[in-house]
Amino acid sequence: MNIRFMGPLGCILALGTPGGPAPRPADAGARMIADARRGAMIIELAPVDLPAHASHHEVAQPPVAILQVPAGGWIYGFHVEVVDADGRLLPPEIVHHFNLIDPDHRELFLPISRRLVAAGKETGEQRLPWLLFGLPLERGSRVLASAMVENPTPVAYRGARVRLVLPYVPDGRPWPFFRVFPWQLDVAFPVGDKSFDLPRGRWSKSYEGSPAVAGTVVAIGGHVHDLAEAIEFADATTGEVIYRAAPLTDSSGEVVGVPVGRLYRWRRLGVRIVPEHRYRVTVYYNNPSGAVIPDGGMGVVAGIFVPDRRVTWPAANPADSLYQQDLRHAMRLIGSEHDMNMHHAMSHH
Repeated sequence: MNIRFMGPLGCILALGTPGGPAPRPADAGARMIADARRGAMIIELAPVDLPAHASHHEVAQPPVAILQVPAGGWIYGFHVEVVDADGRLLPPEIVHHFNLIDPDHRELFLPISRRLVAAGKETGEQRLPWLLFGLPLERGSRVLASAMVENPTPVAYRGARVRLVLPYVPDGRPWPFFRVFPWQLDVAFPVGDKSFDLPRGRWSKSYEGSPAVAGTVVAIGGHVHDLAEAIEFADATTGEVIYRAAPLTDSSGEVVGVPVGRLYRWRRLGVRIVPEHRYRVTVYYNNPSGAVIPDGGMGVVAGIFVPDRRVTWPAANPADSLYQQDLRHAMRLIGSEHDMNMHHAMSHH
């Protein structure tokens, strides 16, 4: 089904409170479909023109869109792709990142909207064993999709569309055996821009939090910028390092990926985390340039999580101040004339 893009205030009104009215379908803009041939749900953002050799600051970004899930099922992977107006695949480096958010449920470590997918250009295709693990999505539930694009290539493209492809198992099957949920922990939490100025020399940045519910971390990965040496996720209460990875780089030293840690084994599901402990994400950088690099740093870990049995994932609270700040930022409303309408709109729908 096609879903129209709505302006900033329209997005806020449509979000309302958890379980509130979903946006109505229309003919243009972004859309989310269930493609039986590919066995995937596909999110496609509104088309944009991409000048050659253009940074993300020089490109009109695809508008943020609220979409309605077209079918129930279990997501077991994702990848991002870009196509031109004729449907031809474009170079993957055009996508800086893609974010998919569930506004009706909270994050594991913060009372902000739950992140379903946070993919960078180095993320590549990710898949879980479909027989074992799946993220449940209900038909008619709402998601908020956004992306940042740039064009480092010498070729200009018109009508380029960013796609998020989500392979899934339809409802009604006896598998997957475990329901999993995404989570993330960012060194720049709780809200706002996640990139930060990178000081000279060796330097690290951290953030700590406790999960809202107990469960098991099954897999974990990360996103960093160039000059990062490592990213780490640890139990700050016990000192145990759960995940640590050095980014993969090309011959020029640019980051091309961060290894994914699959914590499940034949004899264990993963690493258990509990609300009584605090957990820390830390990113390590080495900037030898002798100068501060504006917006040069970023550090986030993200993964999948199996809640303990009989645990219900907590709903979001739209009245929470962090939830409101985060939603404004996700919808690019910070500093806009619509910002002052946020609390009123969220409280009356």
